[in-house]
Amino acid sequence: MTRFFSRFAFGSSSRGLTAALALGAAATVAAPVLAEVPPARAWEIGPIIKGRNYSVGMPLQPEDTREGITFDIPNIRERYGHVHYVTFDPGSLRGARSITMRYRVDAAPGTRFVPQESTEEQAYMSLFFQRRGDSWNAKGPYEHFRWYSPSDRKIPLRAGTHTVTIPLGGDWISVYGKPSSQNPEAFRAALAQAGRVGFTFGSDSGRGHGVYATGRASFTLLDFEIE
Repeated sequence: MTRFFSRFAFGSSSRGLTAALALGAAATVAAPVLAEVPPARAWEIGPIIKGRNYSVGMPLQPEDTREGITFDIPNIRERYGHVHYVTFDPGSLRGARSITMRYRVDAAPGTRFVPQESTEEQAYMSLFFQRRGDSWNAKGPYEHFRWYSPSDRKIPLRAGTHTVTIPLGGDWISVYGKPSSQNPEAFRAALAQAGRVGFTFGSDSGRGHGVYATGRASFTLLDFEIE
C-alpha cells in the first residue's frame, strides 16, 4: 500500500482529510509516525500561479488506483501539454531526515521524455519542498523558498520501477541552483514552514519547467515516505 511518514494521518472522509491537513500544518512534534499516503484529491498537479496552471493539458489531481496515485504524462503526438509539479501539503518538515519515493514509469517502446523548455537536454525528476507563503518570483528572500534535490542526486526520467532516497541533510538547491550549505538558515526555515512537498519534472536548466513524452506514458507513485 502506498504510504508516507508524516506527523498526521489522513482520514477516509473529506472531513478527516481537512482536519488532518490542519493538524499537519500546525504540528511541531519532532518524531514522525507512519500513515497512509494522502489520497489523489490531496495532491495538486501544477503549479498554479496567479490563477494559471503551468502543467498544461494535465488534470488538477492524479487518480487513485490500488497501487498508488497515477497520471498520464502528456503525449506531444496527441495533444500539447507537459507536467511540472506534483505536490501535497505535509505540514512542517521540522525534524525530518529524508524523503523516499518508489514509483513506476510505464511507456510505449521507443518513447522519449523531453523537457518542454530545453528539448535538447536530459529529462529529470527532482524531489521538492516549498516554504509556505512563496511568492514564486524568486526575488529577495523568496529565492530560498523552493528547494530541489541535490545536483549530484538528479533522477533521470525513464521507464521502469525505481526507488530513490534523498537525505534532507544534503546540499539541496534553491531556485537559482545555490546549495543549501550557502544559506542553512533559509533551508531550515523552509523545512520548518513547509507548505508543499512532492516531485517535479524538468531538466538541468529548470528542475520544474515541465516534461512531455513522445509516446504513450504514465507515472504511478507506489510509495512516498518522509522520515
